[in-house]
Amino acid sequence: MSWINETGPARDVVLSSRTRIARNVANIPFPSIMKPEHGEQVAQKIRSCFSNNTSLEEPRFNFMYMRDVPAVERQILVERHLASQDLMENIKVSALLLDTKEKVTVMINEEDHIRMQCILPGLQLNQAWEVLSKVDDVIEEQVEYAFHEKLGYLTCCPTNVGTGLRSSVMMHLPALTMNKQMNVILQTISKIGLTARGIYGEGSEALGSIYQISNQITLGPSEDDIISNLTIACKQIIDKERFARKALYKTSGIQFDDAVWRSIGILQNARVLEIKEFMALISQIRLGVSLGLVSAFTLEKIDGLMTIGQPAGIVKKSGKSADASEIDIIRADVIRETMKEKILTKEG
Repeated sequence: MSWINETGPARDVVLSSRTRIARNVANIPFPSIMKPEHGEQVAQKIRSCFSNNTSLEEPRFNFMYMRDVPAVERQILVERHLASQDLMENIKVSALLLDTKEKVTVMINEEDHIRMQCILPGLQLNQAWEVLSKVDDVIEEQVEYAFHEKLGYLTCCPTNVGTGLRSSVMMHLPALTMNKQMNVILQTISKIGLTARGIYGEGSEALGSIYQISNQITLGPSEDDIISNLTIACKQIIDKERFARKALYKTSGIQFDDAVWRSIGILQNARVLEIKEFMALISQIRLGVSLGLVSAFTLEKIDGLMTIGQPAGIVKKSGKSADASEIDIIRADVIRETMKEKILTKEG
């Protein structure tokens, strides 16, 4: 998983940057009212764009109908942020083009005919937009989009009309959460057309102090303006989080050390791990790694562990099917095995 395994700018605070654009094919009913044959028509149109492509060397895509993908694998795509939960709601017609490097995905017959995204590690919104723009060009060369001269690109949801662009930055903000500054930040960013969601987007909870900061407005500003506005705001939040981490550690150093090592101890020994507790513990360890308190882990390893610990990741890693009552036990088993490597302090 590229965005998890690779490092990137401001990786201590920013897990990933994502750009996503929504498009619909002209003269075909939108997904909310289209018939299955329309969905098949859209899927084949988009698939052929990349089968016939000669202008784009990277990325290279694998095509899959969601109906052919096992349920656990579908959920893993969601947990890795490579596909949305909405794509899984209508598996009879939905499909996915997945980049072999897992940086770019093209979701077909989600809320719109096309939802394409690029996700990169760290703060790299401009780079993600540059990659995605080339993918968009490949499709637009061969497919006529639903477009209005005054409104821009037409989408199912009015909030996406215009550029159709949603950019988001996944941020780990434990210090700002601890010192109760997040409410002020959320109120401030809402005044400049930004919003904050949980780890899996709209309607999800900010588990482990992980927030997705994204643009709300798609009609009016240009793509460059949207990305620039979000980048500037995120840089300010990064500065505030880093300052808050240092201030908290300066005033409560031994308590910080204790919380980090207690978290490591629990993950190494727990027999039952509920998802909220797991995410809180991982958040504490990630904070410790970013402050240089634990040298055996990298941020990338911690983020990988976080992904493994999600429900579908646990089922795949363990090779066991499980119901809701068993998943917390299996999570503890899997995380214990993964945590067996020796932990070294900064001094040791």
